[in-house]
Amino acid sequence: MSRGGRRYALVALVAATVLGTAGCGDKAPPATPGAGNVAGLPVTHFESGLRSGAPRPDLRVRNASGGEDDQLATAAIADVQAYWTEALPAEFGGKRFEPVKSLLSYDSKRDTEDTACGSVKQLVNAFYCAGDDSVAWDRGVLLPMLRKRFGPMSVVTVLAHEFGHAIQYRLGAAAGISKSTPTVVKEQQADCFAGGYFRWVAEDKSKFYRVSTAEGLDQILAAMFFIRDQAGTSATDRQAHGTAFDRTYAFQAGFEKGPKECAGMNAQNVQKRLTERPFDRDDKGKGDARFDEQRVADLKASLDEAFKGAGVQGPQFRAGAGSCPGGPSTPPASYCPNDNTVTFDQRALEKLAEPVDQEAEMAGRAGGGLGDFAAFAELASRYAVGVQKGVGASIDTPNAGLRTACLVGAWAAFSNNPAGKVKLRLSSGDLDEAIADLLRPDGLVSANVNGERPDSGFDRVEALRRGYLEGSSSCSKLYA
Repeated sequence: MSRGGRRYALVALVAATVLGTAGCGDKAPPATPGAGNVAGLPVTHFESGLRSGAPRPDLRVRNASGGEDDQLATAAIADVQAYWTEALPAEFGGKRFEPVKSLLSYDSKRDTEDTACGSVKQLVNAFYCAGDDSVAWDRGVLLPMLRKRFGPMSVVTVLAHEFGHAIQYRLGAAAGISKSTPTVVKEQQADCFAGGYFRWVAEDKSKFYRVSTAEGLDQILAAMFFIRDQAGTSATDRQAHGTAFDRTYAFQAGFEKGPKECAGMNAQNVQKRLTERPFDRDDKGKGDARFDEQRVADLKASLDEAFKGAGVQGPQFRAGAGSCPGGPSTPPASYCPNDNTVTFDQRALEKLAEPVDQEAEMAGRAGGGLGDFAAFAELASRYAVGVQKGVGASIDTPNAGLRTACLVGAWAAFSNNPAGKVKLRLSSGDLDEAIADLLRPDGLVSANVNGERPDSGFDRVEALRRGYLEGSSSCSKLYA
């Protein structure tokens, strides 16, 4: 987060209205999200990946080595093509699907094969090339790195995304893509198309793969987080692919609503919600502020202002052990219902707030923290639990954790447009730091008062996103 800068009009979070039980004839919308389902599907736990006894793909892959990553990639292409053979005519007026013309596997450490888009020499990537209607992947560095870091479904994620570009090419005007379309819009569509495919897999329609809606989808979201753009990138950059927040939004839109939603993404509606932007000129820390006593005071002031519409006393912050004497213990921060305080471990949160070590992240090593906003969001989540208690909402149920993440998202939106004397302001990359916390097993942003978190990372990320984009009014309606 940054401190100081331009001021904006107040965006109040009228929590007293939206956090209580529904009244005055208000009813939650049907099929609302919650801790017991993932976009209407049950929460499932099993090992995700290739099915035992999956058929051998009948595909010719140039330069293939036959190793594990080639097997995963080839099966992914076969499976995605099976999906689009069904989905394209069903969703787009009977349009017939045509498979891609060629597939290429290469080792970026030594191969020099050419495509219509250029040589693959030292190209650690996977890509769709419209010039020869081909899909190519690096089996030497990229795929094994993804598989080892995030599991086999991360390999499928990358190929499903690249195949999304092939679908854009096939849909033509129906996808609204032209030479002038910004790259980030094309990437949003491709992420969204991948989400539609994984919904089909999650519904157990695939002959090749199975994916659980808990750990399996977590693998996918973790891979999308990993391949996010660097904080400070502009959405107008020719190579912009999107922040983790933007990319997971698009994936979840496809998973929840299907390919027509994806084809409807265009420069106008995408630009309205993109979070990718350069650092502000006066953001001297490039998105990272020191987590110290002054910043904690600034955070408290921001939360008090954001939630003043609740009409309840917000919790006081108290440095200490990060647990409540005789009460909830969710270190490094805990909400203590007995005296309406949030106690926190200053040193532990300082460590969490350290900037991300991107070199270590790329190499798969532990190092650095998650960034300042992860620490601020954990404290904000405990504050939000206190506000919920103040208005009489449950704070110990699974849905209370999702409601908390949603309210943290709503506070983040307020921080994007701070008001009055509030000094903290959302910086480029901050929302990605919150997602990093949501995807780890012990993050607090989506935890209830007892530290219990919903099983599905998909649900946790969605809750934050809904709060940020839809406001606090959605939080109690969706997570009653």
